Amino acid sequence: MSTTRIEVRDLVIRYGDTTAVNGVSFTVGRGEHVTLLGPSGCGKTTTLRSIAGLEQPVAGSITIDGQAMYDAKARRNVPAEQRGVSMVFQSYAVWPHMTVFDNVAYGLRVRRQGAAEIKAAVERALDLVQMRHLADRPASKLSGGQQQRVALARAVAFSPTVVLFDEPLSNLDAKLRAEMRVELRELQRRLDITSVYVTHDQEEALAISDRVIVMNVGVIEQIGTPEQIYNRPRSRFVADFVGSANLVKGRYAGAGRFETEGGVALQAVAGHAPHGGETEVAIRTAYIDLEPRAGENQVPGTVRQRLFHGDFVQYVIDSPLGALIVRRPPVDLLDEGAAVTLSFSAEHCVLLER
Repeated sequence: MSTTRIEVRDLVIRYGDTTAVNGVSFTVGRGEHVTLLGPSGCGKTTTLRSIAGLEQPVAGSITIDGQAMYDAKARRNVPAEQRGVSMVFQSYAVWPHMTVFDNVAYGLRVRRQGAAEIKAAVERALDLVQMRHLADRPASKLSGGQQQRVALARAVAFSPTVVLFDEPLSNLDAKLRAEMRVELRELQRRLDITSVYVTHDQEEALAISDRVIVMNVGVIEQIGTPEQIYNRPRSRFVADFVGSANLVKGRYAGAGRFETEGGVALQAVAGHAPHGGETEVAIRTAYIDLEPRAGENQVPGTVRQRLFHGDFVQYVIDSPLGALIVRRPPVDLLDEGAAVTLSFSAEHCVLLER
């Protein structure tokens, strides 16, 4: 049996003269959780909806479990209800006039399953999201977090091959969103479901994904594990959009050497095969120390500004590399005006593609 559950190849979607998705290709393995990450208007939700059968592409193909769901050349387009996928929407789409039980049972009743089979499936799904004790409660009496759990239970009740998530946590407050990330990841692992998740929240994408697909203006910028995306961004867009990074201009001199516009020579690494035309490196704000470290890139600096953020302190440091942002734990605080030595390894000084 193939390890690939979803294959999207050369997908193109247009709205009039506007190309929303332009030649997107990727695969999703069985049991894998892949996130489409990017800013508003980058094409991520449009791509997700095309997998579900809710958008009509103009070119390319979409395959689920080896079966063509859409193929432009073959003029094949399987209706959404026949694709065997389930979708969790940003708005929850929970019916307020129904009970929790009836909301979860709705899809099973549409499929004309027996009463005993429906009852067992609904109770199993509600157990997974810890909502069985609220089965008889009207959905209108639920909190936002509880409604999201009902939407999740409904999505997995009929054991779909694929679950698609369209920014399902964006309407929740920050604390509940963080809690639901943990629950969602645990549920995905426990059920071993294949899922594609859309979000513009970089922290969310890094926390819950097996792989992340970073999109921008209808194309894919980079595909990789959360660690690869964060530690080895290939482009300026990925470095700037995912996490917090300092972008330093200069030129690549070969053999891992990068010469900045300020005349400082740095040792750098690349997530791609360098071709010699690179003009920027990315240095993550969390990977810079403010004291000398043996064998590291070292640059003198002066603390211009200190901002307390609770879990970390953000410093703005004037240096020969320009004004750099550094995030450190909130201990041993440095005063504004203090002299420091910026230290960071070559591993954390990443050469970007042009």
